[in-house]
Amino acid sequence: MKQAFHIKKLNQVVDLLAVHELNSKRYPYLLESVANGNDNSRYSVLFAFPQATITLSELKHLQADNIEFSSNNFIEALNQWFVREKRQVPDEIKQLPFYGGWFVYLGYELAEEIEPVLSLPTKADVELPIALAVRIPAAIIVDKLQQQTWLIAEPAFESCLKAMETDILSANIPLTELSLIPKHVHEADPSEYIHAVKRIQQYIIEGDVFQVNISRKWRIDLNQPCQPSTVYRQLRKSNPAPFAGLMLCGDNAVISSSPERLVSVKNHKVETRPIAGTRPRQRFESGKIDQSADEALRKELIAHPKERAEHVMLIDLERNDLGRIAKPGSVKVDELMVLESYEHVHHIVSNVSAELREDVLPGDVIRAVFPGGTITGCPKIRCMEIIAELEASPRQAYTGSMGYLNIDGDMDLNILIRTIIHKADELHIRAGAGIVAYSDPEKELQETRIKAKGMLNAVTG
Repeated sequence: MKQAFHIKKLNQVVDLLAVHELNSKRYPYLLESVANGNDNSRYSVLFAFPQATITLSELKHLQADNIEFSSNNFIEALNQWFVREKRQVPDEIKQLPFYGGWFVYLGYELAEEIEPVLSLPTKADVELPIALAVRIPAAIIVDKLQQQTWLIAEPAFESCLKAMETDILSANIPLTELSLIPKHVHEADPSEYIHAVKRIQQYIIEGDVFQVNISRKWRIDLNQPCQPSTVYRQLRKSNPAPFAGLMLCGDNAVISSSPERLVSVKNHKVETRPIAGTRPRQRFESGKIDQSADEALRKELIAHPKERAEHVMLIDLERNDLGRIAKPGSVKVDELMVLESYEHVHHIVSNVSAELREDVLPGDVIRAVFPGGTITGCPKIRCMEIIAELEASPRQAYTGSMGYLNIDGDMDLNILIRTIIHKADELHIRAGAGIVAYSDPEKELQETRIKAKGMLNAVTG
């Protein structure tokens, strides 16, 4: 006889961040859909009662909690773990996004495991693993569309349900909002970025690449240490996004307000949602949107030959990536160059989907698409070599990914852009731009500042 999942519905919307703050060890990972009016902004998930973990350390050693694997390769270990734990899930449970499985974090440097020809920088400002997967048997899920909250636990974890309900009641006590006080904002030397853009253009002229996404750093020093939840609370307010999240990792944290999905799998359908093409929102001095000027920029963005050509090139890259794991002839573009508007920018977005082959495991999906082509460039491997040369430091969380893998193989992973790495009284961020042959270096520099604005506003106001 099959054991049943344990599930309870509450007719209310729970503040998941407040529950996290009540007991961050019990609830260390949060994925939230914050942007309103977006099809990808229905559900938020607070992952509960973390169990065993596999971690690929900064030294590239695979560490596992009392689990034996035949490989020191993170993706192979994840595949083996999934095969051991895999189970069928009733259709009524599958209506929820998460119903037990793993929380997954993939740092950008996992690319070196996927493509061993790469030699990526290693000296980082903050200690974070290259990748981790944490077994999660329970979660609190908010459905904004239906204004409901679901508590769910796998078979044998029924006690988690009562504990989560008790925590929700306790978390209703309002918490005092703390302000972040920046002591200093360090922006990387603009001339270094201008030099990098020009060097990329030379590589393009020489025929090495078509486009490269190159990034630059900021470091924010605070007057005193703060909790990651304080930073996240202000980030989701200043820069709401559909693929936001908070991950605690030892004494450090990854805090994101990302607009971009890397990959999802649902009922053997795999999708990726590339973003390429950006314009700033137009506002009056009061901060209110200038509707006329804003609409003019939207039209200029979607009609711009450079933006369209770059976007189509990246769609082709994503189609090729999905083709590695798809049933022959099933890859298609569901949405082509639609405009999505966020707090600080407009983006051109497309959706590429396919039917997954029966023999494909979750790690194979990750291997096919990671890291996303929109944040490396085309062709991907040569672009990553150039990025390593010109950025000369690890990206870590930036342009990596976090999300979840369900016990039946369904999954959803974001791309970690608009992301802050938190270390006590330091915040580290990156922002980048896609460089092509006719890019204007000064305008690309300005684009990085526009993209960083939502993160900087979370701290500096």
